[in-house]
Amino acid sequence: MSKKVVKRIAIGVGLYAAFSLALTVFYPDAPTKMNWEDRQSFNKVHIDKLEKGITHKQIIEMLGAPDISEAKMIGEDTLQVMYYRTHHKKPDGITSQDECTPLLFKNEKLVALGEKAEEQFSNDS
Repeated sequence: MSKKVVKRIAIGVGLYAAFSLALTVFYPDAPTKMNWEDRQSFNKVHIDKLEKGITHKQIIEMLGAPDISEAKMIGEDTLQVMYYRTHHKKPDGITSQDECTPLLFKNEKLVALGEKAEEQFSNDS
């Protein structure tokens, strides 16, 4: 191969790398712009990494608006459970609670997730 061909290939690879980098930097994944399958996977990956104490606002910034949400007051405390779709069950076009992972917040701080979140929200009255 001549030096000219090698040079053009190197320029092409460099341009491709620069374009790919620009896309990932300037157009990050946004849950609201994903189709339901991608969003479901995105939610599962990020929920699996969550730690107690993260705020309600941080979750909304990370995952977007919940698919389902409920809240109630118990004395001075606010309890909110937000459901994010993480596993598909029925092809009915409707997201139900059994297709979601619940996140329980007490006074806007994450205190439980999964089955424990649902149990605590249901049992506190």
